[in-house]
Amino acid sequence: MPLTRSFRETVQARAERDPAFRKALFQEAVQALLQGDTAGGRAALRAYINATIGFDRLGKVLGRPPKSLMRMFGPDGNPTAENLLGVISALQAETGVQLKIRAVADAA
Repeated sequence: MPLTRSFRETVQARAERDPAFRKALFQEAVQALLQGDTAGGRAALRAYINATIGFDRLGKVLGRPPKSLMRMFGPDGNPTAENLLGVISALQAETGVQLKIRAVADAA
C-alpha cells in the first residue's frame, strides 16, 4: 500500500497541531546527541527544523546560508559544538520550546 503523504509532511502537520509532539521531537534530538548518537541526533534536529521554523528562517536568525545548515544536519554533516549549540539556542528562542538539562543517577 503506497503512502499518501511524505514523512516530512506528516511530521510537519503533527508538529503544527501538537505542542507536546514538537517538544518531544526536540527533546529526543538533543537526548540522542547527549547519548553519543550524533547521526540520529542530527537527523532528528533536521526533522524538527523542517517541522517548525524551516532552514530559511533558521539561516536568517543565525546569519548563515540555509544550504550550509542543511548540510550540517545531513547524513554526512559534522557541525562544530559552537554551530550545534547556536542552532539549539536559536531553535529554543524561535519555537518557544525551552529544554533544561538535569543530572540523573545511573539505574545500575
